[in-house]
Amino acid sequence: MDGRQDGRRSARRDQTRFVPGWVAILACLGALALAIVGPEAAAQPKRPAERGGEATAAEDAEQDDAGEDDAEAEGEEAAQQPPPEGYTSGLYPMPDDAEVPLAWMPPGTSATPIPSDEIYPPQTITIRFNHKKHVKGLRQTCRSCHEGAYTSGAVTDRLLPRPAQTCDNCHDVDHSDLTQVKAGTNENGQCAYCHIGEDAGSGGKVAPLILPHANLRFPHKKHTDRNIKCSQCHGKVDRLELATREQLPRMAGCFTCHNMSGAAQGDAKSDCDVCHLTQPDGRLMTAFSTGDLLPPRWLHNAAHTPDWLERHKQIAANDSAFCGTCHTESYCTDCHDGKIRPRTVHPNDFLSMHPQAARQDNPRCVTCHQEQTFCADCHRRTGVARDAPSAARLAGRRFHPPPAEWTSAPRGAKHHAWEAERNLNACVSCHTERDCATCHATRGLSGGQGLNPHPLGFESKCKTALSRNPRPCLVCHQSNDSSLKRCR
Repeated sequence: MDGRQDGRRSARRDQTRFVPGWVAILACLGALALAIVGPEAAAQPKRPAERGGEATAAEDAEQDDAGEDDAEAEGEEAAQQPPPEGYTSGLYPMPDDAEVPLAWMPPGTSATPIPSDEIYPPQTITIRFNHKKHVKGLRQTCRSCHEGAYTSGAVTDRLLPRPAQTCDNCHDVDHSDLTQVKAGTNENGQCAYCHIGEDAGSGGKVAPLILPHANLRFPHKKHTDRNIKCSQCHGKVDRLELATREQLPRMAGCFTCHNMSGAAQGDAKSDCDVCHLTQPDGRLMTAFSTGDLLPPRWLHNAAHTPDWLERHKQIAANDSAFCGTCHTESYCTDCHDGKIRPRTVHPNDFLSMHPQAARQDNPRCVTCHQEQTFCADCHRRTGVARDAPSAARLAGRRFHPPPAEWTSAPRGAKHHAWEAERNLNACVSCHTERDCATCHATRGLSGGQGLNPHPLGFESKCKTALSRNPRPCLVCHQSNDSSLKRCR
């Protein structure tokens, strides 16, 4: 008897020891559910049935209203605010505004590191956006946000995503009415999550995003239809955070397709007006609000740098049609025919012509040249100056006519007096006042020959000349000279 009882007790112990696993799992899940629901259930207002029917209908309504108010308050408290230090990602192409590797930049950046302000006017970006997070992390494609690029035929088309149709699909925000944007409770639905600037979203306003249209002709659709990938023009945007104008195409990169020859060229023509805006006469538009469009150095060595006047003749001789894309023929001929003479340009045979031009004072030499340095130095080197070294003087060559005509009386058409009265600048390009005073000063002052430099009838005019500027008079006359007393 005792043996049978001990056997039954052992069987019950064995049954208790081996409880099925699914029972334990259900028990754990039930306990977890009670732990989650329990506090919420305890916080709910008691319904009339729970209070023994003591609450009236009015009290029930008040409880419902109070519950809704509490829910709204809890929703406001649950709206996550930006961190105190602000968001740091999506503000620059690289974290902490580090330099973007050249391999990630658009093709042609090595030739043109900075985009042209004339082609791509400066932008004002007032949002933060992390392309790498969206492409690599969230597995979004370029088309997810830039659907318009695949049908665009002009640079004036909108290629940015529309918030109501694109951003609201993932972010807890409602952009259906841009005048009354409704932020949600999640962090990614707050205005300050994407928009930057002081008090972004305050009063329902954000700083405007300014992205001027490019001064180009560029149909995105023609490129996407030919299976040209976005990275072939914009670089590795999927590895960057914020995309700026630095990721816009460079002309040197465009030439990888648009500068082919023969059958390889296909539809990618290399004519300038394929991409650049033109004037009614067919020439390129070069004047923009951000500056004048000029060719880069790598394009036929045609950069309009300070040495361009020296280099342009080779470029024009090699391909005058290239110059004609911006300049008219008259622009060139006005200069080369002498109608317009730049200050640094003379005709090719000007050395043989400049004596006559200097005597006529046309063009005016002192507009560009210093007479006592530029002109006199050259004349000394060539031996035609008065004080040139004797070894530099050419045998049988004179700068002035013979003394019998140039210096001695009587005064004739070739006399230096006539030349000085006609163009004194030509004289002072080599001579100083001391040279003139050697002959024209009074004997008592500087040992001069006492030759009168004044024209006939000067005594009647000397009072005006002396009162206007007495210094030229004192070069030859002493202050107590009796001749000056008659002019005071």
